[in-house]
Amino acid sequence: MKRFLMTTAITTTAFMATQASASQITVEMITEAQSKWAQGIVSIGDAKLNDRDYGAYAERLINELYDYDQSGVLFKPTKAKYDQFRETFDEAHSYFVTGVVNEDDGFAINPWTNVRFDNHDILVMDDIALAMGNYFFTTIDNQEVKVEYTFGYRLDESGDVKIVLHHSSLPYSE
Repeated sequence: MKRFLMTTAITTTAFMATQASASQITVEMITEAQSKWAQGIVSIGDAKLNDRDYGAYAERLINELYDYDQSGVLFKPTKAKYDQFRETFDEAHSYFVTGVVNEDDGFAINPWTNVRFDNHDILVMDDIALAMGNYFFTTIDNQEVKVEYTFGYRLDESGDVKIVLHHSSLPYSE
């Protein structure tokens, strides 16, 4: 029953998205948000390498791009084994730079020199969009790490794109 209701809602919303409106999210807005996210991840690691306040960089990234203040965020990070979900701002911050979750080792302070999104597809539905694909993180020795992702975005009251769903995982291996 739940699956049917969700499918119906998406179909209805997708139909409504064909009518342009001032509050409609666009593919361009999503790719810009992805670029900001990628730059934010790189800047956190760069701050760590250069003895700057990398925690403040992570705080800025989360405040600017994630919707913890309004609608909340469904966040399942890549490297989370025991505490799989990050339900609060403090838990998301912990994942990126360490903190309140014991297993977190600071994903964003790795550091990464580049993050590249390869979108499989982006679905736009009025003020909501879903993006799925792979993103590639470049290490300081120029190796790429492939990670699979699904992100959900919404427009907030100010017209800013906010992440409301963040799920990522390492590719399946036998």
